[in-house]
Amino acid sequence: MDIDEARTRFAVLRTKDSTVPTEELDAIWAALPTVRVEEILGEWRGGEFDTGHPLNGFLQKAGWYGKTFVSAADAKPLIVRGEDGTLYSDTELGKGEASLWMIVFRGESTATMVYDGQPVFDHFKAVDERTLMGIMNRKGTGADGPFYYFHLDRV
Repeated sequence: MDIDEARTRFAVLRTKDSTVPTEELDAIWAALPTVRVEEILGEWRGGEFDTGHPLNGFLQKAGWYGKTFVSAADAKPLIVRGEDGTLYSDTELGKGEASLWMIVFRGESTATMVYDGQPVFDHFKAVDERTLMGIMNRKGTGADGPFYYFHLDRV
């Protein structure tokens, strides 16, 4: 799959209301370019791909809005919208906040968010200059997952 086909398939899959096959997401991931930490700083609005992962639907119920990357040392993985409409970093749900590192995942070094209070890594690749694809990986997950697949749009 080339980059143009990956972008087209990504756009189609992110709008699907039914389960998305992880094999298709993995093929898209493989075609996308890696990103550096400094390229992803800023505020991002999030969404998920329904793959049947145990986390699917959980973050939406918690009011998940997205992520904010202030600097490499200051990343907020779970920006949620409170009942009053205010956005805030839910450090209780996220068990702290996070930092950004360049980490090798699937043989490529790419920007990765490392959670402070739990063994979780969010790896990122660029769909385009305003969109990221993410794969959440955690300690105990094998090489084939199950992974949690999501997307972020620059605010």
